[in-house]
Amino acid sequence: MDVLQRLARFLDRPLFPWKSLLVGFSVAQYVFEGFLSLRQYSVLQEKKPPKVLQGEVSQEVFDKSQAYGRAKAKFGFISSFYGQAQNFAIIYYDILPKLWGLTGIWMTRYLPERFSGEISHTLIFFFTFNLITTILSLPISYYSTFVLEEKFGFNKQTLKLWVTDLVKSQALMIALGAPILSAFLAIVQKTGNNFFYYLWLFGAAVQVFAITVYPILILPMFNKLSPLEPGALKTSVEGLAKRLKFPLNELHVIDGSKRSAHSNAYFYGLPWKKHIVIYDTLIEKSETEEVVAVLSHELGHWSLGHTTKLFGIAQFHMFYIFALFSVFINNRSLYQSFGFHKEFPIIIGFILFSDALAPLDTIVKLLMNILSRKFEFEADAFAVNLGYSTELAKSLIKLQIQNLSTMDADWLYASYHFSHPILPERLGALGWYGGEKKVNGRERDNEKPVKASDREL
Repeated sequence: MDVLQRLARFLDRPLFPWKSLLVGFSVAQYVFEGFLSLRQYSVLQEKKPPKVLQGEVSQEVFDKSQAYGRAKAKFGFISSFYGQAQNFAIIYYDILPKLWGLTGIWMTRYLPERFSGEISHTLIFFFTFNLITTILSLPISYYSTFVLEEKFGFNKQTLKLWVTDLVKSQALMIALGAPILSAFLAIVQKTGNNFFYYLWLFGAAVQVFAITVYPILILPMFNKLSPLEPGALKTSVEGLAKRLKFPLNELHVIDGSKRSAHSNAYFYGLPWKKHIVIYDTLIEKSETEEVVAVLSHELGHWSLGHTTKLFGIAQFHMFYIFALFSVFINNRSLYQSFGFHKEFPIIIGFILFSDALAPLDTIVKLLMNILSRKFEFEADAFAVNLGYSTELAKSLIKLQIQNLSTMDADWLYASYHFSHPILPERLGALGWYGGEKKVNGRERDNEKPVKASDREL
């Protein structure tokens, strides 16, 4: 596109302070998110639950939920500072050009000449860099799992399982990452200035491939999926799927309790072949109708076209990212600001471009969270229309208690970070107030609840 080419020429200016600009973006985002976290921390110091929950949540549970939230917030302050320090170190000590040069030496010294091109060099660089960042993240991951989550009774992992998962994840990164990254680079190299069209098509194909392969090859590597045993729950879920004409192929129970005490349920699969997965912890701690109510909400996303809409938005997002990347891929001033004066690797250009895109991505994240919360209200309303108003409210309260989820939130923090409405908002939309549905202060079991579309987000 001519517009993109003109923009590329405009941005490629000698001595343009790209390093200072990108560091400024990073610091601004860090400060902004820290400010939001401080606002949320003040909410986590409240002593009483929101009014709508005072009849549903004991003071002991609320206090524990607040303590869990504060512990995660404190940990978040430390982990974000740690990440910011790593980012500064990478930039200040010119880690990227030094690592690129070092991996180039390894390639020349240890690989046959036919593997001496940019693709081979990039693979060595990428996996080395990924290994370094993984090792640096181990203390944070360990503390989160074996200290924070353990303290509040959620962690069920052993050290052996944690290490095994880590090794499996790295093996998958190499097995799947190598061909995908190689194809990415080859497309950019061979398709000229309009490479982003082809990258977009390739990305969409990878997404469809992942949807197909994930339940067959990847998920069983980490969790055991078992068919849901015959009984009231299976009959009810299959009846719900039939009622909604949901193309249910398999109904699974996943051993989520192997790693965590948190509960969940979800579906996945191709449009004509769907799978429903229910956590064993959800089945263990909920009544049959409550589990069905949760699934009626999840299937509401499918019936209302939310999953299709989000997939379409994801394709548009991916297209504009690749289109904007075409503006930066040959920006010599950007490369030179970060120590690349003779070589201009595609992967480095993409990494630096991603950093430059951070402010725009922040806006996209905010808008996507607003849309996601709207969809959540609509899926709740869908479940209500199926007759699961009371069961859904009770299930949401149980899940909140079991997961010690945040029971209140600062509005600005929630707008930026939360893809789901907080529980008081959802219960209000369901017309649930302290164990009963009320409208205008009176019990109204037959009253139509507030619709998500009638609420301001």
